[in-house]
Amino acid sequence: MRRIWLMQWVVIAACVVCTPSVGAAERPNVLFIAVDDLKPTIGCYGDDLAVTPNLDRLAARGTLFERAYCMQAVCSPSRNGVLTGLRPQTLEIYDLGTNFRKSVPNVVTLPEHFKNHGYKTEALGKIFHVGHGNHEDPASWSVPHWRAKTVHYVLPENTAELTREEARFENKRLGKVNKLPRGAPVEAADVPDETYADGKIAREAVRRLQAAKDNPDQPFFLAVGFLKPHLPFCAPQKYWDLYDPGELPLPERHAPPEGAPPFAPTNWGELRQYKGIPKNGPLETATMRRMIHGYYAATSYMDAQLGLMLDELDRLGLADETVIVLWGDHGWHLGDHGMWCKHTNYEQATHAPLLFVAPGQRPATRSRDIVEFVDIYPTLCDLAGLEPPAHLQGDSLAAVVRGDESTGDDIETDGFALQVYPRRTKETGPMLGHALRSDRYRYVEWQQRDGSIVARELYDLKNDPGETANLAARPEMASVVSEHSAMVGAQLAKPDPPGLTGK
Repeated sequence: MRRIWLMQWVVIAACVVCTPSVGAAERPNVLFIAVDDLKPTIGCYGDDLAVTPNLDRLAARGTLFERAYCMQAVCSPSRNGVLTGLRPQTLEIYDLGTNFRKSVPNVVTLPEHFKNHGYKTEALGKIFHVGHGNHEDPASWSVPHWRAKTVHYVLPENTAELTREEARFENKRLGKVNKLPRGAPVEAADVPDETYADGKIAREAVRRLQAAKDNPDQPFFLAVGFLKPHLPFCAPQKYWDLYDPGELPLPERHAPPEGAPPFAPTNWGELRQYKGIPKNGPLETATMRRMIHGYYAATSYMDAQLGLMLDELDRLGLADETVIVLWGDHGWHLGDHGMWCKHTNYEQATHAPLLFVAPGQRPATRSRDIVEFVDIYPTLCDLAGLEPPAHLQGDSLAAVVRGDESTGDDIETDGFALQVYPRRTKETGPMLGHALRSDRYRYVEWQQRDGSIVARELYDLKNDPGETANLAARPEMASVVSEHSAMVGAQLAKPDPPGLTGK
């Protein structure tokens, strides 16, 4: 997707040739941190209201990618892309319930690749999407996956009955979900951090780090998946108290982009499953403010749990031996365009945080390169000294992460990021919206199964960062539309990567 030119390529090539192979005992550990529904409403991404000292601490130590994008703005396809190194279009899986091994039964996942090279791979919390009929991937892990309850309430009024979202994530009563009661969208309880799931996950991660310290001859790949700020926004009261809800910004625009096709926005059915949320129409201002407050509180709660892990990594003396990557699986609409949740091809849904820390790298590095989460797999291989599998569809960002003296300021990028989202209407049948985020524009091409184009969208993110007006039909933008359509077509015409079996 991205072409990277290294001006001093001769020097780099010589360095690569002279670099010895890395033995298992010399390889860095990997702390792989996935955060559910985390958008860049955090301090290090420029949100001055967000209380996120530990995310900011990671950014100060490592490399922050300012323009990182998921492949599809929903949990399972996004995570599939990171963990298999394959795009949703290659897997042909766009839903929550279909396991990726139904498409590529023999693919080697990211943790599986590290396991095959001598790492102890462990998973805590939400890594692969489990729920909605989907299940864990035992082949990826050295020991069974450790899970905390995904939807977790503690107040008596919220725990009396099994709710719809609890049932979906626990794979319970899936055929009768809509007959179950709706759960609360938020909860603020005066309880210790470890009462909720993310507190339990962080404390288990601390125990796993301590055990790894006692086994220095085997590097670890510890995958930690935090659940917040995914709905419901449940967090201890003290994290709600960090914010004055009156100071948190309400969305400026409550309507879809002008000229957008009617099927492009989301009706945010995920949020509408919760108690007190209308089945149709907008939220009242008070509810809107409560939801935004809850998102910030849940983010700060997760951040504090991240801090426990980072503190322990430092205390154990493992920080200088460990590569850290933290990513949010996609963005989230916080009322912008009258939308909530994810499930679109817009910037707010597809743009998410991506942070790397590597031993010996330049601290506090920021990159404006457009990167994709499919790049995480090859980057971790590169940073760990592992040969990447042949099937990967992303590019290594390791040279940017390391800030190599021989390459740092000489790297030029000319790239774009691809996203996709499915839609279906009575008139069109099933469609895929193929989105392309270039340096200046976001282009979306809505195609039916036969490749015919139903609608196009084009947003000028330089002059219209809020994506308020679709420019695709304007005559003066015809050349831009044509150029971006050609790029989409070229990507869709690419054959499947080598190394895939069983597809």
